[in-house]
Amino acid sequence: MKNLRKIFENRKKIFEGIKNNLFKSEDVEAIAKERMEECNKCDLIDLEGTKCMIPGTAPCCGECGCKLGYKTRSLSSSCTHPDGPKWEAVLDQDEEDKVYQSINYNPDDHGNQA
Repeated sequence: MKNLRKIFENRKKIFEGIKNNLFKSEDVEAIAKERMEECNKCDLIDLEGTKCMIPGTAPCCGECGCKLGYKTRSLSSSCTHPDGPKWEAVLDQDEEDKVYQSINYNPDDHGNQA
C-alpha cells in the first residue's frame, strides 16, 4: 500500500519519464545519459531488483525504488540519495505542467476523459 501511495504522489514525474523514454529527444537523452553515469557509480543502485518499487524494473534506485530508465528521463525528478542529490531536477512544477498541456494529458484526471 505504501508503494501505491508513493506511485500516486509521483505520477506526474513517472509519466514524464515514461513519455520521454517512449518519445526520445536528443536533449533528454543527453541529460539521462549524464544522470545514469552518476547512478552507475552510486552505492545504492539496485541491479538485481530487490529494492525496486515494482518488481522486474531493475536497474532501479535502491533509495526510492524508481526504475532508473524512467527516473533519469524525468526532467522534473532529482536524485534522492540520503547524502544529497547526485543530480537535480531541470524542470519545476509549472514547467512540468506545461509539458502535460502540450501533450493534452491531465494526470489529475484519473482516467476520466471529457
